Amino acid sequence: MSDEEHHFESKADAGASKTYPQQAGTIRKNGYIVIKARPCKVVEVSTSKTGKHGHAKCHFVGIDIFNGKKLEDIVPSSHNCDVPHVNRTDYQLIDISEDGFVSLLTENGNTKDDLRLPTDESLLTQIKDGFGEGKDLVVTVMSAMGEEQICALKDIGPK
Repeated sequence: MSDEEHHFESKADAGASKTYPQQAGTIRKNGYIVIKARPCKVVEVSTSKTGKHGHAKCHFVGIDIFNGKKLEDIVPSSHNCDVPHVNRTDYQLIDISEDGFVSLLTENGNTKDDLRLPTDESLLTQIKDGFGEGKDLVVTVMSAMGEEQICALKDIGPK
């Protein structure tokens, strides 16, 4: 055996998958599903009867959780669909930079500086106005499939 140490440049997480399989017939409204490689919230599900060749089909209408686009998919109800792991995390807002990035405080006291301001106009103005008034703001960040975006805002009182 050699005495040299091995260094691995790993930029991946611990091998945790971004999605998990779930049978199409068990996915319900307000659940999540991956349509055209995008994480979507299911807004409508309809199931057709079994045809001559046997498979009942599920018709999913979903809205992309990051850009709001409407996507549709038809899958045999016995087949598996990918369902994204969707996480919501609260962070305290520290600063907003001129180039549209936010500085957030994590629970363990570190800062997170890689998130952009949301594209949703009303949420964007709420964040900017609240921050301009010096309020203590907590933003909720939704993450799925390697993407993150601010999706909600809470005011926890003045500083």
